[in-house]
Amino acid sequence: MPPLVAFAGALGGLAVVRWAYRTALRVNRELEEARLARVADAAPSDIPTLRRDPDSGAYRPG
Repeated sequence: MPPLVAFAGALGGLAVVRWAYRTALRVNRELEEARLARVADAAPSDIPTLRRDPDSGAYRPG
């Protein structure tokens, strides 16, 4: 009986590792798609440039 328990534990462990691996791949794929979509949406003209204010010396969008 103990070899059967060990074998069942090993199979269960492999199933958990396989599930975790597939979940990590899926999450990374979703994150990469979201990152690429965000980069594609941001056009350089939409991002304001900072210009130095001659009076205060602070950088402000301009």
